[in-house]
Amino acid sequence: MVTVEDEVFPSTKGIKIPSGQTKESPTSTEGYLKGLESISEGTNRYVFERDFDIAIPEDSPCVAATPQQSSPFVAANPLEDNPYVTTTPQQSSPFVAANPLEDNPYVTTTPLQSSPYVAASPLVEPYTNVPPIPHSVSHIDDNEAGSGDEKSCSEGVYGASSISDEIEEYKIFKSKKDLTTSLSIISMRKKFQFKTFKSNSHFTIIRCLDTSCSWRVRAKRLEGSGYWMVTKYERKHTCTTDFKKVRYRQATSWVVGECVKKRLINPGRVFKPRDVIDDMKRKFGVDISYSVAWRGREYAYENLRLGTPEQSYSLLPGYLHMLRETNPGTVVNLEVGEQDRFKYLFIAFDASIKGFQYCRPVVSIDATHMKGKYRGVLFMAVCHDANQQIFPLAFGIGDSENDAAWTWFLRTIKDVFGERPGHVIVSDRHRSINNAVKEVFPNAFHGICMYHLLNNLKNKFKTKTKELEQHYIQTAKAYNLQEFHVLFYTLCCAVPGAKEYLERVGLDRWTRSHSPSKRYNIMTTNISESMNAALVKVRELPITAFVNEIRLLCQRWFFERRNKAKDFTSKMSKDVEKKLEKRRDRAQIMDIRYANEYNFDVIDGDQNFCSAYEAYDLCSPFYSREYWYESYSGVINPLPHITSWCIPEDVSSFKIMPPDVRTSAGRRRKRRIPSVGEEQSQPKCSRCRESGHNRATCQNPIALHPSGQTFTACSTNPSF
Repeated sequence: MVTVEDEVFPSTKGIKIPSGQTKESPTSTEGYLKGLESISEGTNRYVFERDFDIAIPEDSPCVAATPQQSSPFVAANPLEDNPYVTTTPQQSSPFVAANPLEDNPYVTTTPLQSSPYVAASPLVEPYTNVPPIPHSVSHIDDNEAGSGDEKSCSEGVYGASSISDEIEEYKIFKSKKDLTTSLSIISMRKKFQFKTFKSNSHFTIIRCLDTSCSWRVRAKRLEGSGYWMVTKYERKHTCTTDFKKVRYRQATSWVVGECVKKRLINPGRVFKPRDVIDDMKRKFGVDISYSVAWRGREYAYENLRLGTPEQSYSLLPGYLHMLRETNPGTVVNLEVGEQDRFKYLFIAFDASIKGFQYCRPVVSIDATHMKGKYRGVLFMAVCHDANQQIFPLAFGIGDSENDAAWTWFLRTIKDVFGERPGHVIVSDRHRSINNAVKEVFPNAFHGICMYHLLNNLKNKFKTKTKELEQHYIQTAKAYNLQEFHVLFYTLCCAVPGAKEYLERVGLDRWTRSHSPSKRYNIMTTNISESMNAALVKVRELPITAFVNEIRLLCQRWFFERRNKAKDFTSKMSKDVEKKLEKRRDRAQIMDIRYANEYNFDVIDGDQNFCSAYEAYDLCSPFYSREYWYESYSGVINPLPHITSWCIPEDVSSFKIMPPDVRTSAGRRRKRRIPSVGEEQSQPKCSRCRESGHNRATCQNPIALHPSGQTFTACSTNPSF
């Protein structure tokens, strides 16, 4: 008998046979190479599942070359050690549960499970007693294996389903419902119908609706778990075409929901029941009713949004606990009222708390209404980073914009972020905000949004001229008092009575020249309004799903902006460098009068004199690239899969009831109520090109001929 020492068979296409094997050994070509068809050279990794043995590349960076070695992506062999996977059921590993019966959030512990990203729930029966798995090839790309992208993070929270479009013997499903759903999708795709012949909590037998057809499926529940395995599958159909109809008994609401669930992952996607009907007709050729489409869409929403709105409140304490566990330093404050009903919620990520010191101490606060079943108000505090982008600080959820809610939110902000020198708060003129700022931040300067004040000015004096808006904005943005007095005099002459009104509001609250603290270029609450716009599509989600969308948004912002700041090489941030470049281009056409090598005068085209200095010397460090990077140096970590959450008893026993809100009849309002003085967009008629109406209601005469003949639209067709 000849022993092969690291010999490579020509038929193996690059796969080495382990040392010590013999050519006469039946496993040389039947065991190790069974199911192997082709292997590509490169950095991609392949995992080959076989009937009795595994054949995989020896030079793979993460997969063992022999069946006696372990891999972090496949089940470990109890005969060999592996630093990442448990070697025996009695040994432990820092990444894998020591007991194969325990859950493991990172690596599957049996060869029946294949996903390294979803929490495993291993079977009680040893995997050696499970029938052999049919050979298959699974490709694992280097960019996908072990990656922590946003998509996998989202799946880690919401979970992955075992529903599949294919059925084969010994295939594992998470539940009996997943098995039935997979069969329903296959039946609609292949145009046949089935019925459950016999079913209980231990096994199920499913046959074709035609009793003479040989197609059937038998599955059983694996002992000690909720998993179901297909034990017998007859693929061939012998039924007639009489059983192939347009309407299928398997097209139930929850099956329809599983079919359209992927279309609803984006919270802002508008997918009406009519779209569900069209989608099912186009994909499967199945006709469903409007009620089935509506219930299917609601079923999909419940699965994607972590349950119903009521269940979302019950899940909130566990979610917040895991948020603090995965992001140490994150501040979460949850308060309940009478009968354990939800009252207030405050969230400030640790990355935002640490990054605020590298941002200008000008905070914009605002609130917006939520559109869910139990409504509520979202409070937010944001500021500008060095690159003039939105930097999220804190979020809060309350019942309404009242004195108590704003005081609670601002007091929590002060406890978390403190009060910095030159602290400025910018907001609209809401009375509750004024009262709360005076109570919580008595030493901070409270400025108001100049745009909201402009709308109040237009509404009070009933004028909307462009001259008023132009004079007002120039007056508010004036840098020195001399320039302010000239512009303010022009404004008061254009609008009689505006002087007394604006002085009563306070010149220091809306002008840059009179402000006792530095407002920099933050004269409005536009960053708060922009934050509202970024969350407008998710405000109708249940509370836990809504908080998770906020985390995903901030996580993506911090990751992308941290990488941009890291790759940027200039001294200042990207936005500031663009502005300096424009000013350099303008300075090249100016006349310079030197006093010495450091001081000189600059004369522009309008004969205005000014002293010039080095551009970088005039820039605040809050605009530097270093501060830009440091503000996003923190990381907002994703949450694991919901089934792998480790919730303490005191948290899991803490049940929260939804707030006591009286739901009004009819559809919930989704469009915002315009502010005072805000101009609303009006429809424009495509027939007469006038505003205020559309083509269907147009009654204006239009010319039919250049001679001047006109025709007036009416409800009936004209007779000529």
